[in-house]
Amino acid sequence: MATVTAPTPKGSAFQPFVPPSQSPAELTLRAVLLGVILGIVFAASSVYLALKIGLTVSASIPIAVLSVAFFRTLGRSTILENNIVQTTGSAGESIAAGVVFTLPAILLMGYDLTVGKVAIIAVAGGVMGVLLMIPLRRALIVKEHGRLTYPEGTACAEVLVAGERGGVQAKRLFQAFGLAFGYKFFMAGLKAWREYPTWTSRTYQGASVSAEVSPELLGVGYIIGPRIAGYLFAGGCLAYLVLIPAIKLFGSGLTSPIFAETKLIADMSPSEVRAEFVFYIGAGAVASAGIIALI
Repeated sequence: MATVTAPTPKGSAFQPFVPPSQSPAELTLRAVLLGVILGIVFAASSVYLALKIGLTVSASIPIAVLSVAFFRTLGRSTILENNIVQTTGSAGESIAAGVVFTLPAILLMGYDLTVGKVAIIAVAGGVMGVLLMIPLRRALIVKEHGRLTYPEGTACAEVLVAGERGGVQAKRLFQAFGLAFGYKFFMAGLKAWREYPTWTSRTYQGASVSAEVSPELLGVGYIIGPRIAGYLFAGGCLAYLVLIPAIKLFGSGLTSPIFAETKLIADMSPSEVRAEFVFYIGAGAVASAGIIALI
């Protein structure tokens, strides 16, 4: 049975896991290289998920598990080295997430972006984040110790501290990776079954129901939980069972394409209506929600 430690009362002295009297290896070359490699891998997966479903999940805990398991195969490592790996890897994944959530809007506005410009923006964003965290660290971490729980950071620290369980956790992680890879290979590579099974209503014009049963979406849904997943599901139902049929209903009588379109709404499929109209409705809803949250 796991032991849950109560939060330390605010203002109490924090005792670090590694006492100041010790100086174990920390910023080593192998830790930085492994962090960079894992950061690239998880950054690519984050970009893929963000472009596909509009959200990402943090990679800190998986990277911490992989770091502990990898260094175990090479011999002994310190907890600070593993912390460097997960910090470096998760930082790369976070920067990639920041880029993929902002720059596509510039592309949709018609502007062109080169690789150099994207790199400059990513570096500038990373530097600004580090500079802003310097004053915020004392306000949000040091002074609020014991009040703000930081559940993900706490869980990641527990993974690093419980390094002896790293082998078992990493084994499960690799097993899940192999299962997901096999499923995706048979579905998308060999076309053993339909990747997007779809049903289109003949009586309810414009309405359709489709699903993508993929391992990455299953994993994201498990991580974000049923409440957030329910919001996403409700948004899909609203789009495919309400908005798209409404656009088809009121736009089917038009005899000429709407401005900036080259195709009549009556001739559009549900996926085309989604791409040309519903996407922008969703973007406006997200912007409105952000403004309302700030009020």
